[in-house]
Amino acid sequence: MLITSGLFYGLLLVILILVLMAIYLFVSKRKADQYAANAIQKFNDLQRKVHHLELQNLESKLNPHLFKNILNSIQSHAYQTYFAMDKLANVLDYILYESKNKFVTPKEEIEFALNLIEINKIKISPLFELKVKTKINGSEPMLEQRYLAPLISIDLIENAFKHADLQSSSAFISVTIEFKESVFTLTVANKVSPKNALKKEKSGLGMQTLEQRLQIIYGNHFYLNRFVEDEIYIAQLKINLFEYKAQMLATR
Repeated sequence: MLITSGLFYGLLLVILILVLMAIYLFVSKRKADQYAANAIQKFNDLQRKVHHLELQNLESKLNPHLFKNILNSIQSHAYQTYFAMDKLANVLDYILYESKNKFVTPKEEIEFALNLIEINKIKISPLFELKVKTKINGSEPMLEQRYLAPLISIDLIENAFKHADLQSSSAFISVTIEFKESVFTLTVANKVSPKNALKKEKSGLGMQTLEQRLQIIYGNHFYLNRFVEDEIYIAQLKINLFEYKAQMLATR
């Protein structure tokens, strides 16, 4: 009778464990199915935005193929999917909606630039040296005033990821974003690739278009310099928003 009771309670314990395991697996599967459904929905939404982007004439301000490539990269890196898609959604929203405004705040453009860097990170090895620094005086009133042209950061950041020597053990990309004394500064540096990428970049239209755009909007209130030093390509953009605002107010 004692053996029978022991067997009974043992079987009861086994059944209880099996039931708990079944419940756990059921709940886990439901969560996994929900996660997968949300991921697919978000991915489809992003694809629609990219298609919308292709249909718009953005005056060569960006390359829609960049975002198609990033979407493909995201799809092949499941462990980074949700994080990367959230960043890409923010970037696409900014491009599709905020870029329609003549000006945005430096704070908005800085957030856009940081998101753009994050989604580009998915294309490089985790061992690749990527340095991102921000030096921002959050107490400055002009940080949240609309005097900065939208998408002004794309060309410098895009070129760094496009032309960096990703194969070299000494390769790196460095991005520094500053906002102090009403001056927006973006400095990007990268190891030059030996595959004539720099020559192509210099002869391309991207940086010329950026400089023309800056000249039209800001006149003498910006500084854009690009040079190579010890196989390091450095590009720096500075825009004095205080001077520009003063000029705008004076000419009204």
